[in-house]
Parts: sequence; C-alpha cells; structure tokens
Amino acid sequence: MGEPLVGLVGFARALRGSGVDCGPERVQAFLRAAEHVGLGDRDGLYWAGRIALCSEPDDLPRYDAAFRSWFGGAAVGQPPARPVERQVAALDGGDGGSGAGADEAAPLAVAASGTEVLRRRDLAELDAAERAYLRRLFDQLRLDPPQRVAPRRRPARRGQLDPRATLRGMSRTAGEPLRLARKSRARRPRRVVLLIDVSGSMEPYADALLRFAHVAVRGCPASTEVFTLGTRMTRVSRQLRHRDPDRALAAVAAAVPDFSGGTRLGETLRAFLDRWGQRGVARGAAVVLFSDGWERGDASLLAGQVRRLRRLARAVVWANPHAGRAGYAPVQSGIAAALPHVDRLVAGHSLDALQRVWSSVRDLTGLRGAGHAEPGHAETSGSGETSGNGEVRRA
Repeated sequence: MGEPLVGLVGFARALRGSGVDCGPERVQAFLRAAEHVGLGDRDGLYWAGRIALCSEPDDLPRYDAAFRSWFGGAAVGQPPARPVERQVAALDGGDGGSGAGADEAAPLAVAASGTEVLRRRDLAELDAAERAYLRRLFDQLRLDPPQRVAPRRRPARRGQLDPRATLRGMSRTAGEPLRLARKSRARRPRRVVLLIDVSGSMEPYADALLRFAHVAVRGCPASTEVFTLGTRMTRVSRQLRHRDPDRALAAVAAAVPDFSGGTRLGETLRAFLDRWGQRGVARGAAVVLFSDGWERGDASLLAGQVRRLRRLARAVVWANPHAGRAGYAPVQSGIAAALPHVDRLVAGHSLDALQRVWSSVRDLTGLRGAGHAEPGHAETSGSGETSGNGEVRRA
C-alpha cells in the first residue's frame, strides 16, 4: 500500500474515532474510489469518502469536521451534477460512442465501485436517487430456484443400469448388448414460499423485498408463491407475475389493504397454514419469512405456528433486516419465541444480504434426499451471537 493510501487509512481511523461506524468494508470501498478519483481531486475525494464511509445522517457533520481537520481548507460545496444517473448510464453501457477513449474508463470504474458500495448499503438508509438506481440492479438480478429430485427416473448417459431398456435394445441387435441403457432421477425446481411482513416497522424495506420477490417469481413462476403478512394475510403471486416490476408492485399495492399497519404474525401465519400451507403449498417447500420480529399479538401463538410450518416445509429461513447490524441480538418477542423452530436466521437489509438469503435457501434444500434438513445443520441461535455475514449461529 502506497504512502498516500496509508494516509487515507489514517483519515478513516480518525473518522472512526470521532464516532462514525466505518468498518473495513467501507474503508476498502473508500480506498478503491480514491484510486479512481485521484488524490489530487479534493472535491472528488470528499464525495468518495462521504458516500463510502458515512451510513447515517448523523455521520455527515462528523465527517465534514474530520475532513477539514485532516485535509484542511473549507467545506466542499454541492455534489457534482447527475452523480447517480451518470453511473447508471456507464454501467448500462449507454451512449458511449465508438470514439470513447481512456477518459471514458474512469467514470465506468467509479460507477462499478459505487455499485458495489450500494449493494451493501442498508435499504432503509437510501435516498430517492439511490433507490431508483437500486431498482435497476434488481432488474438485472437473476435467481435460480433450488432444485429437488423428481420421483421418476429418466434415460440418462450416466446413472443406474436400466435392465428393461437394455433388453429392448438387445431385441433390435440380435441379442447383442451393444449399448447399456441407464437412467437417473431428474431434477425439478423446488417450491419456494416467500412470506413478506408489510407492517409499519418494515415499511422502509417493503418495496425492495417485493421487488426481490418479483425477481424470484419471474425466474420460476410455476413454483414460487408470495404472501404478505400484516394484520391479515394476502396472496400476491398472481400480481407479481407481471413482467414489468412497476406494474407488478402497483398491482400488489391495490391488492394488499394492510400496508404499513400493525403486526400480527401469529394470526396471519395461522391463516396461511390453514388456507394454503396445510393443503400443499408449504409441503416440502423452502419457506422464507421476511420480518423484523415485532409481534403485537401472542408470541406463543407465533411460536406454535412456526413449529407447525417447520413440520411441513423442507426448510424455514427467517430474514431479519436488523440482523445485519453488528451486535444484533434476537430479543424481540416474536422472533425470540419462533427462533428455536427456524433453520437459519440471516440478515435481509441489503441487496447483497438478499442474495445470501437465496444462497441459504439453496444450501438448506440441497439434493440430500427426501425429508427435512437435518437439525444439526440449523444455524439459528437464542444467544444472539451475530457472525460477520449477518447469520445468527447456534451456540
């Protein structure tokens, strides 16, 4: 690491000492952005650090004071024009003409660095421009559904010997076994059920979670079901089958009457199981519950319904947006009661975290044969010890 970059690390350390929560990931993003912006561009360096190192509005005055103290001079003025739109155009490979030279590479590299930072930002902390940019990232997202082993076997190049097909082939070759027929079990998409809490406490995350659900439905509409939970349960799978995400979310908004209302997870989960889950939707499925765990109703009812869901499903994953924060402990009444019956508690606060939720679903529903995931593989915990990737592991 060169001497200028060591100085930038010292600035980040001083900023952390002033109370700004800038961890190693944010510092690395700041260093990469500084390399592309150039150390001679004071304004660019200011905005690169402000975007990469600050995560809350309260951090901005501390950042300005630290920047003036470290680099000297007056505070930097307004941000450069069209920062987000230019990055989006560069990422999309927009109107760059054939004569684009080395000068065009720098905005593209800065855009890529900004995208990487944005993917890790908490969804509740994004401003309007960043949310618009994030919608484009959701449009580019692809989610492959988890697979299951089909009960029937099909002809295959490798696998178990198929005596009947081999004998049929011998009848066409005068009794000579010129080719041994084989068969193996085919793979089919496993059903995925997404339960999204749309109560008032989850309002900052609701739009992004529904867009994530739209991507999942778009990837495999026949095996993906989506329900919203608040003061009542609403099935929105049909609305999310619109190809256009904005039309899909508008249809969901028209169909869901309890957006930003109260939280009755136990009652709504029981309604889901009575009407849909027990009849087959949850049987053998991978179920993901997106909620912060605040329960205004009976927590013991929620625990009983999650236990009931776990008996039906292949795996149950709870994605909590607060689990991505350092030192998080699952002490809310709802999640504390339901946690013993959940296979894995993971973070659900950013785009990267949502992709890791999907990876957790694929890991828990791997092709290990029929039945539930082994209890020993569960990584939930009542102790509330949060790992680096936002998973709460069993002590």
